[in-house]
Amino acid sequence: MRILHTMLRVGNLQRAIDFYTQVLGMQLLRTSENPEYKYSLAFLGFDGGNPGQAEIELTYNWGTEQYDMGTAYGHIAIGVPDAYAACAKIKAAGGKVTREAGPVKGGTTVIAFVTDPDGYKIELIQRATDGAGEGLRS
Repeated sequence: MRILHTMLRVGNLQRAIDFYTQVLGMQLLRTSENPEYKYSLAFLGFDGGNPGQAEIELTYNWGTEQYDMGTAYGHIAIGVPDAYAACAKIKAAGGKVTREAGPVKGGTTVIAFVTDPDGYKIELIQRATDGAGEGLRS
């Protein structure tokens, strides 16, 4: 088994695509429209997505502009070679850093958090250069 994608419901598809491509550096891999059931999909990822890496599926249900986050959702994590540089790049692109890069409480791993336009949290985890998070390289 393997993780293929994570689906996020968004209130404005183009705004979400712009964030994930222009701020986080992901590639828009494919889109589809389903007029009969009134929804649109966009799949994004790094390095061409599947099968090499899992993707994010953005789902826009036509006419729904906002969702309640609830308390169960946590975050999506992205590996980056330098969390400090990734935060600077994200801020320069207009992204919102909600926790600056620094060691995790009680540990040494460097992390940061950003929030997408719909309020979803994304954790940046500093890792040795393993190809993860290519779009966030400086």
